[in-house]
Amino acid sequence: MSLNMTADEYNRFRQTLQTASGIMLGDGKEYLVTSRLRRLMERESLATVSDLLHAMSRNRSLQETVIDAMTTNETLWFRDDHPYRIFREKLLPELAAARRPFKIWSAACSTGQEPYSLSIEIEEFKRRNPGGLPSGERILATDISPSSLAAAKEGRYQQLAIRRGMSDQHLKNYFAPAGDDGWQINSQIKSRVEFRIQNLQQSFTLLGKFDVIFCRNVLIYFSADLKTDILRRMHASLNPGGYLMLGASEAMNNLGDLYEMVQCHPGIIYRAKKL
Repeated sequence: MSLNMTADEYNRFRQTLQTASGIMLGDGKEYLVTSRLRRLMERESLATVSDLLHAMSRNRSLQETVIDAMTTNETLWFRDDHPYRIFREKLLPELAAARRPFKIWSAACSTGQEPYSLSIEIEEFKRRNPGGLPSGERILATDISPSSLAAAKEGRYQQLAIRRGMSDQHLKNYFAPAGDDGWQINSQIKSRVEFRIQNLQQSFTLLGKFDVIFCRNVLIYFSADLKTDILRRMHASLNPGGYLMLGASEAMNNLGDLYEMVQCHPGIIYRAKKL
């Protein structure tokens, strides 16, 4: 087997990946393809990237496996801190004041750290404010990667993954030891999260309406046109006045007709305008 790709093979591969998943590979990323697909190609007895592309065109399951391998599944508990502070100090009190059920969408949830972090924040709010959220709350967590979703649904994490942002107090309150060097998230935190596969290129209509959408650190992998399309469709998925949270390096460009910027010092969130 050889992964010494020609320029044509690399261009065809990244076009196939972008068409299927929206993920854009820049120039000079051949090493990324090599490192992530070598074992898969060995297992499938595929000698070249051209062989892989041909097999992907005939086998949807293989295509999904390749997308899974090329997906960046880097994530942390309570990543970047200030989005969770905003959620804790601004959004949850507003949602509680509405005195109705609310729904949150964690888009591109990877292995579950973000939705479970949000669920922990909700649990902490309820402990501080008994009866403050009487109407119910749900979190929908989606990702394009079947393997990431399988890990997220299990809710079991090794010590190395747990220590990436998880405080000792939260670990004590919301996890139980599970086997050698493992931790299982508790049923209360897990029960309010539903996991579902979702390609962000595809329709969100069947997902329903949301009060808050977390779509952080994923739009940077998409083209400008696809990013705009996703943000427009997310606006349609938000209840009037609902909030969208993006990653620190992601910005809302030329969509002032749909969203208004809310400064939270530090941090920015976007409120859906009523049309």
